Amino acid sequence: MLKQAVAKLWLRAWSMILTEMTAEEVAWLFWPMGHLSLLSLRRASVILTRVKLVGGLFAILTPLWIAVDIAVFPPEIWHGLAWARLLASAAFAAILFVAWQADRLVDSYKALALLLAVPAMFFLYSYQHMAQFELDGVQGAIATGYTFLPFVMLAGLSVFPLTLLECVAFAMPMLAMPVIAALLSGMNVSFPTLGVTLWLLLLIVSVSALAGLSQLGFMIVFIREAIRDAMTGCFTRHSGEELLDLQFVLANRVNGPLALAFIDLDHFKRVNDEFGHEAGDLVLKNATLQLRNHLRAGDMLARWGGEEFVLIMPSTTAAQARLGLQRACAAGLGRTQDDRPVTASIGIAERIADRVTDWSELVAKADARMYEAKQAGRNKIVGCDGEDDGDACVRSVRA
Repeated sequence: MLKQAVAKLWLRAWSMILTEMTAEEVAWLFWPMGHLSLLSLRRASVILTRVKLVGGLFAILTPLWIAVDIAVFPPEIWHGLAWARLLASAAFAAILFVAWQADRLVDSYKALALLLAVPAMFFLYSYQHMAQFELDGVQGAIATGYTFLPFVMLAGLSVFPLTLLECVAFAMPMLAMPVIAALLSGMNVSFPTLGVTLWLLLLIVSVSALAGLSQLGFMIVFIREAIRDAMTGCFTRHSGEELLDLQFVLANRVNGPLALAFIDLDHFKRVNDEFGHEAGDLVLKNATLQLRNHLRAGDMLARWGGEEFVLIMPSTTAAQARLGLQRACAAGLGRTQDDRPVTASIGIAERIADRVTDWSELVAKADARMYEAKQAGRNKIVGCDGEDDGDACVRSVRA
């Protein structure tokens, strides 16, 4: 209990510092669990795009440095480096192909891991290879430049919108590179030098993490403003369609249920006509707040237009959707200016029960059943079986 209270206070403090973000959104900066599916898709797209950009750049620039190696080092050194550079360039080209075929967040993790692994392997090889020779002057200076690869890789993390957990996970292997290289070379390890190197790497990791978190924070706020209805806080119709399309694909992939409810607030025009649009806006805000308070974590409520809403319920059967909506209606959807209960007419459709082939059919069936509920007297829930729950909201208010 105390641990939860401290965690909540800590997140609240961060949300006060980052004034444009809620406490829940601040938590998304630290770990990827619980992210909106749209945020995960956007992050995957950005990470993969930047992997392709960096990978393509390295694929071109890496072999070009062979000319410098030939000009500076004797053949016994540059021969090995040239082959390693050509292999690294081929590996970067292969990563481009992998990233081009990917679209999920887990795929972006794999592509980024491969992108970082190639220079890490090149660093270990070049460190051991040149440790066999006594180099000074220009040769020593160029050889020293090879030891900066871990610094470059860690600095490169700053271009990716990563959470703190992800940044640490990708940085840890690179932080270990200087230690591994020193141990594999068989040389006497200079612990003061190694300590300074690790300290500088940690500083770069910290800056990269802050840069990545700032990108992610901007992305979170931008997506929230783009996908949320400003008045009710629900998803907009456009973002709701994207979410529904994604959930339909996922449900098809595992052949699982996907329920959808079309919700229309009853007599909403009367509220606007009698009490004005401000009173109507208040009814909308209160009704959506009540609905969201009784939704599961994975359910998504979108404002479809005016007083119409679509509730997306992944991994939910028609019967489960009906029970959930009955509970939400039983808690009440608020009251109007003249103290009348706010009610809704609701139509439910489900992917398997209705045998639909795309999400637009699901919406159309739920919409049609919502009109059935309206025609049957309003304040009803009509499901896939055509049956309705009469006075779904009023019963609870009277009780």
